[in-house]
Amino acid sequence: MAVAAGAALLLALPPYGLWWLAPVGVALLAAAVHRRRLRSGFGLGLIAGLVLFYPLLWWTTFAAGWLPWVLLSTAQAAYLGLLGLAAAWLSPVIDRWRALWPVLTGLLWTAQEAVRDRAPFGGFPWGRLAFSQGDAPVLRLAVAGGAPLVTLAVAATGGILVALLWRRSSPAAAAGYLAAGALLVAGPALIPAAAPGDTVRTVAYVQGNVPRLGLDFNAQRRAVLDNHVRGTIELADAVAEGRRPRPDLVVWPENSSDIDPLRNSDAAQQIAAAAAAIGAPILVGTVLRGDRPNEIENAALLWQPVIGPDRTQTYIKRHPVPFAEYMPLRPVARFVAGDKVDLVKDMVAGHTPGVVRTGPVTVGDVICFEVAYDGIVRDTVTGGAQVLAVQTNNATFDEAEARQQLAMVQLRAVEHGREALMVSTVGVSAFVDTAGRVHASTDFNEPAVEVREMHLGGTRTLATRLGHWPEVAATALAVAALIAALPLRRRARGSAPRTEKTTEER
Repeated sequence: MAVAAGAALLLALPPYGLWWLAPVGVALLAAAVHRRRLRSGFGLGLIAGLVLFYPLLWWTTFAAGWLPWVLLSTAQAAYLGLLGLAAAWLSPVIDRWRALWPVLTGLLWTAQEAVRDRAPFGGFPWGRLAFSQGDAPVLRLAVAGGAPLVTLAVAATGGILVALLWRRSSPAAAAGYLAAGALLVAGPALIPAAAPGDTVRTVAYVQGNVPRLGLDFNAQRRAVLDNHVRGTIELADAVAEGRRPRPDLVVWPENSSDIDPLRNSDAAQQIAAAAAAIGAPILVGTVLRGDRPNEIENAALLWQPVIGPDRTQTYIKRHPVPFAEYMPLRPVARFVAGDKVDLVKDMVAGHTPGVVRTGPVTVGDVICFEVAYDGIVRDTVTGGAQVLAVQTNNATFDEAEARQQLAMVQLRAVEHGREALMVSTVGVSAFVDTAGRVHASTDFNEPAVEVREMHLGGTRTLATRLGHWPEVAATALAVAALIAALPLRRRARGSAPRTEKTTEER
């Protein structure tokens, strides 16, 4: 059951997208660890986690090799091991009050994700239950409580399944479980998506593509820049011929100019030519060099058609990826990964939310993996973002990783009631509306340019106003349940039958 649980959770996530398997996976793991010893609960949860995360994170091997993939996947799986241990710990509570199984399962999964999203080194939220629900009705719950509430609902549905099937239930109890399950699965479809604002602006994204996939895209940085310049100038020609509407803003992906245009005049001239041709500001994903050797910033730099780079409207990535964009334990990492460690420069983190005021539209910008972190995205909306933009570079990974990111963009658009776009160097790029529907999605590893009218702003959702408090409340309740289970566990141990050895046996 633990193996099947991991497989179901994997298939629920992109690129497979069988979202209805997520509660099935939760139910299988809950059944597998119930009434087990604590170490067995941990072991079974770990097995489910290994089955989930090893295939899910396979794309990391393209950039980091097999050993970092093994370490990262195993570390993520250990969190499901702790989840299995906690569920086994709560077995006496569930045996006494089976109706609590759905609630406790939802709380434990939400608490597990809250910890995994933050530790160690800022956490790694990949594979959250909420990110499997991009096309599911339950996604609408994000309007009220963000990703944590979606996870809680999916896990609680799994708890309903295992409570219903664990032993024969009375007709009344079975009817109650079925009604609750139907409410959680289909009921959220009745929640209206946040209404976007009435004002619209035309926004374009350019997916320039790279000469070849892989980590060596850095060695191709001039060709990558040329591809995005060419795509923008071709869009300008189409606008002049009346085949495309003129955009108010053009967004290029992360690493579209790995040549620092503030230090390299040739790169600056190319970007200026593209901006002049299209007659609109360009949000350029670039790498800015620091004053010290090997010090860089992953940045979104606004480039105006006439005045050029606007340093006042520059976003510096706030959450560089440890062991990929900076090296927190370089001597230890060198022992593990060898000379590949030296490919990682010391990326400097930014300190302010990605609110970029381009003139026609205020963009809430996040870069690459940052879309997975609740607080980083929310900060842009509370800072005044009218639309969301995710600039990413998937050239070092594969299409599966890109589709996993796109599911996160779907959730963020619903969560905050802001239309969104994701633009990648190689794909997948797309627009997403406030109901989570995907528009103008591109193919992988192909150049593309898409233009769409985007609605600006809209009502601020309950999820945006509440922030992390739903997750805090769920985690606190999970901890309280674990503490409350201690007397029942002691009572169960005290009532266990004991056998005394006879004199002859001694």
